[in-house]
Amino acid sequence: MQNTNIYPGYRYPPQIISHAVWLYHRFTLSLCDIEKLLSARGITVSYETGRKLV
Repeated sequence: MQNTNIYPGYRYPPQIISHAVWLYHRFTLSLCDIEKLLSARGITVSYETGRKLV
């Protein structure tokens, strides 16, 4: 089974990116809210990174 990255060029694992995008769309959160939620889980991302993901 081949391990392909569905988000080439990003430094975060696909699971983290997918979770951030899911949170953003599922709960209609702001990018600041997503940044704070991920930070609470020990994942440091900037607002700019979040903006590029969604």
